[in-house]
Amino acid sequence: MASGVKVTQELLLTLALGQVLSLLICGIGLTSKYLADDYHANTPVFQCFLNYILLFLVYTTTLAVRQGEENLLAILKRRWWKYMILGLIDIEANYLVIKAYQYTTLTSVQLLDCFVIPVVLLLSWFFLLVRYKVLHFVGVGVCLLGMGCMVGADVMVGRQQGLGDHKLLGDLLVLAGATLYGISNVCEEFIVKNLSRVEFLGMMGLFGSFFSGIQLAIMEHKELLKVQWDWQIGLLYIGFSACMFGLYSFMPVVIKRTSATAVNLSLLTADLYSLFCGLFLFQYKFSGLYLLSFFIIILGLVFYSSSSTYVAQDPRVYKQFRNTGNAITDTPTAGPLEPSVTYTSLGQEIEEEPRVRVA
Repeated sequence: MASGVKVTQELLLTLALGQVLSLLICGIGLTSKYLADDYHANTPVFQCFLNYILLFLVYTTTLAVRQGEENLLAILKRRWWKYMILGLIDIEANYLVIKAYQYTTLTSVQLLDCFVIPVVLLLSWFFLLVRYKVLHFVGVGVCLLGMGCMVGADVMVGRQQGLGDHKLLGDLLVLAGATLYGISNVCEEFIVKNLSRVEFLGMMGLFGSFFSGIQLAIMEHKELLKVQWDWQIGLLYIGFSACMFGLYSFMPVVIKRTSATAVNLSLLTADLYSLFCGLFLFQYKFSGLYLLSFFIIILGLVFYSSSSTYVAQDPRVYKQFRNTGNAITDTPTAGPLEPSVTYTSLGQEIEEEPRVRVA
């Protein structure tokens, strides 16, 4: 009985943490909309640059004052080029999706952005060696059904903001951005579960601020000069940066407890929170399908999170990223006759029957 209560509490906590991330994304979307629509400040690169600067000031400096192998210089010496590539992927994922709003409809962005979920599933299967059960795929399918209900409601009420002259280009930008998001999320899951959250965020702050600063100087310096600065615009930029910084800081915590797949399923509700706020702020039209889609997505999350995933084999391939000659002490491995470890979507570990390890 106590075990069942504990699992239920873990499930509820997992769902709640995912919704916190969705609320942060809602804040990011609302501040961006105010900046673009009311103040004509189309500065997506600058907005992301502010976030990377905050990550640099908090997490990169934390790495700089550490001692030993967790020091900034020691990490850069071992794997600087891997974090450089990951930083570029993260920057361009943000840029491509935000840019797509200029060419395609809001509905298309919402629908095509779900492409990140199969990308994460496939990458987790092949590179993190995660194996799923039927209930996981049922949960994913139910979540996507809920997302489809929301898109259908958008069409019914005529919420088609963002239609441009090159819709195909916009759709391709969303798909490219979703693919890069999937790669970034899976890499983030590996790093926070096998290295450290501070290392991931510190490296994102270092390389993200550097490369987004270059992109800002090349592509967006003229747009910044057009901004009519006042205290209201300043507050919107501060609000955006606070939400984005909170999202980046908190997401690794949730991913470590669950998985990149579970987090992306939770984020499907972010558009619904934005809609509910828009009912009061932007006079959006309401449809009962929005509430139905919300409950369907939550139901899918319950299905997905209530069953465990497991690692298919000894995950010592992680040494390739660590690039050290030592064994990984924080990744469970099974000896020749030792019990293997099953990882649950709630962050638990369950011992199974002994199995022979394949060298």
